[in-house]
Amino acid sequence: MKIFLKEHSGLIMVQVFQFIVVISVLWLGGYREFSTALYAFFLGFFFLVCYLCYQYFSRLTFYRRLSMPLESLDDSFQSTERTPLAAALGTLLRAQYKLYQNQINTLELQQEEHLKFMDQWVHQMKTPLSVIELTAQGLDEPDSSNIREETDRMKTGLNTILYMARFRSIEQDIHIKPVELSRIVQEVNKENKRFFIRNQVYPKLDMEKKKIIVETDEKWLFFMISQLINNAVKYSSGRSSNIDISIYEKEGEVVTEVTDYGAGIPETDKRRVFDPFYTGENGRKFRESTGMGLYLTKQAADYLGHRIELESEEGKWTTFRLIFSPAQNLTTV
Repeated sequence: MKIFLKEHSGLIMVQVFQFIVVISVLWLGGYREFSTALYAFFLGFFFLVCYLCYQYFSRLTFYRRLSMPLESLDDSFQSTERTPLAAALGTLLRAQYKLYQNQINTLELQQEEHLKFMDQWVHQMKTPLSVIELTAQGLDEPDSSNIREETDRMKTGLNTILYMARFRSIEQDIHIKPVELSRIVQEVNKENKRFFIRNQVYPKLDMEKKKIIVETDEKWLFFMISQLINNAVKYSSGRSSNIDISIYEKEGEVVTEVTDYGAGIPETDKRRVFDPFYTGENGRKFRESTGMGLYLTKQAADYLGHRIELESEEGKWTTFRLIFSPAQNLTTV
């Protein structure tokens, strides 16, 4: 109704002005038969109302369509009555839909090609890095350690890029199966052995039970735990010599907890640590921070149905918890 009134407001104002002009002319011409003038005014008003009613009800579906927002691009093909304005609008929306669809298809194709390129590039870069590491083993210290330290950093960056590319098509990259948590943690610790030694920070694993199995994607779980442990070591370096990793059950949920005793997280940064590219106050002190590790960890956990909790006290400690819901807990031994 609002759209209809706005569309015909000009016509209504012109008609009212016209009635006033006609009555004024008759009055100035000496015509004093008010009953006849009133009758003429009534007839004019009646025909105007009839015309407006016809216009409104004949285009009711059209006005309703204009008043309701589109929920999807396919709604552009909704049919309305075949009035000239409705037909013109329908033609315009269909042309716009085709234009947008072509643009979206082009962008999706470009994005897919870009992701394939990034994936291939990351894998290709790992080969020369491995060659550099093998070459560095034949060098004397400290040159050998320095080279391997830099290659480790490059590997971490390449892996982050690879997981960023994979996350965009995560629904095609997920394989849910029973996974033993302690085994994944131990594999992460084994892979990061040189990282621990270099930073002189060492993990301590504590488990209530020997084996806790959850249902998740093993590859993404490895990535998430790696990020939490690497961050704990990085922000503990020079402040503490150990981090604590705990696996336990609480109220039917399985919890993997990583605690460090390093820089801590300022209160102002806690709400944004999971935002993309946000490094915060600590990120300006530790230049290796990209701001993408925790973001990808949070996004992957949400997609898999896990939760991440954060507790921290600036300058003292930080704890991240990766929590698996009861439906994802299979067996414990």
